[in-house]
Amino acid sequence: MNPDLDLTLERVIRAPRAVVWNAWTDPSLLAKWWIPAPALCRVDRLDVRPGGAFVTLMSEDGVEFVPQVNASFLVVDELERIVFTNAIDGDWRPANPAPVPMTAEITLNDHPDGTDYRIIVRHGDPAACARHAELGFADGWGTVTKQLAGVAESRAAR
Repeated sequence: MNPDLDLTLERVIRAPRAVVWNAWTDPSLLAKWWIPAPALCRVDRLDVRPGGAFVTLMSEDGVEFVPQVNASFLVVDELERIVFTNAIDGDWRPANPAPVPMTAEITLNDHPDGTDYRIIVRHGDPAACARHAELGFADGWGTVTKQLAGVAESRAAR
């Protein structure tokens, strides 16, 4: 972790790792938490494997959906780690994503209360990292992590 280039977030989710993993890898579950509510998410492609596409759309009104993420998975270690980048789009073409290019690493570890969920979002330079922080990294990623926890914890309670 480089504090000049990386932003982090961690949370204990009160659900088993397999449930949290499924919320990341099942398109119908990802759509429930990936974008801060009340905006809606539509998953266009979710091919959770190295080189697979990660493409989502978002809607403020539930009618018109616009591009949200167009990325590629770099590393997928089942039940443990997902790494994706928006610097390469879902068709493996170089991208210049807005607001900033980034690589996100999500790790899942066992915790006595469920899953230790950690995110590191890496940036290419300090300016991109600062811009992402200024645009609300903590609030945005924090909100969707809270929504992920809600989905996973409700499924674990069943």
